[in-house]
Amino acid sequence: MSESGPCHKPSQGDVLIIGAGIHGLSTAFHLAQRGVKVTVLEADYCGRHASGVNAGGVRTLGRHTPEIPLTLASRELWHELKHVLADDGGFVPSGQLKLAESQAEWDECRQRVAQLQALGFSHEVLVDQQQVFEIIPTVARHVVGGIWVKDDGYAVPYKAVTAFRLAAQRLGVQIHENTPAQRIEQAGTRWNVSTPKGTFIGEHLVITAGAWAGELAAQIGEPVPVHPEGLMLMVTHRVAPFCVPVLGATGRALSFKQFENGTVVIGGKLIGSLDFPARHGEVDMTRLGTSARTVTDLFPHLKNLGVNRVWAGVEAFTADDLPVIGASRKASSLSYSFGFCGSGFQMGPGTGRRLAQQILGEHSDISLAPFAIDRFEKATVAAALSTLQPASTIPQH
Repeated sequence: MSESGPCHKPSQGDVLIIGAGIHGLSTAFHLAQRGVKVTVLEADYCGRHASGVNAGGVRTLGRHTPEIPLTLASRELWHELKHVLADDGGFVPSGQLKLAESQAEWDECRQRVAQLQALGFSHEVLVDQQQVFEIIPTVARHVVGGIWVKDDGYAVPYKAVTAFRLAAQRLGVQIHENTPAQRIEQAGTRWNVSTPKGTFIGEHLVITAGAWAGELAAQIGEPVPVHPEGLMLMVTHRVAPFCVPVLGATGRALSFKQFENGTVVIGGKLIGSLDFPARHGEVDMTRLGTSARTVTDLFPHLKNLGVNRVWAGVEAFTADDLPVIGASRKASSLSYSFGFCGSGFQMGPGTGRRLAQQILGEHSDISLAPFAIDRFEKATVAAALSTLQPASTIPQH
């Protein structure tokens, strides 16, 4: 036990969760709903990094195909959040529009929608230029069309994280902030998590530690090709209402919305600098300037709008741009949920519920197979096998 922190008696719970972002807190809530005793350990404070530095998009639009069933199920929960948590987390079902600014981008949108329809998904709808102007009359006239999802929207990240936190605590979940997990190890049927505040003990361990989850998985012998990035966000001064839906762009990084108070939030996986050992994302004003120019290209009247605040956090990115969700392949009673590559906020409610179902052995039609932690190991083996040359044969006479 570290001598730098106060001494605590060991804490024991049915499930230990490392990481109190929206995924950890959602998992805790859904487990506690079913009567499970849950303890959550957080290195900083709830929602400090990925969950607090995203643009709040509740986005199913543009998802990787393996994510779609889970992200659609999660969106249903967002629409029910006020009933489920007694707090809507600031959710607004504004719809989301992905803009095409050229004929080539319009063709890309058309191909995307056709591919999804062939797979049985109809949530993304192709819209032409006139329909775009009906949805967002103030957008620049060079836009030629796009993709529209009417049931998408946005929420306020800190409100959503707090809503899950309070709902979980009402069900008895214990949350320990400023309690970083330093070492995890399995002893018999129990998991021991060493922290500066003592050792916490649980029957099942869930790692939802974002950019720090890879280090913990490596302790179990399950290394993941995951790397951290600093993500940035900015919010402008108030301006008269001009944009109702969330906006994205086909050819450039953009997540853009106007809140009811008139401020405009600009994000879209804006990568900044990073001091990972210090657990700190750094703002890069040059890169923020590029995103600001994208916004003024689409809305020239915002050219002189001032920026009120910028901030940064840390997120985990995987090699294949898909998260790790599900059970460990090396240890019993261990589950993961991390590596959402800057797009995990929307998936938080549904992923937490789905992971709780898996932990408790409940049935779900949503497969977590595409997100298995051993997929990288299998891919490495397959690549190695593909390089082997077939043995030469002796001609038969």
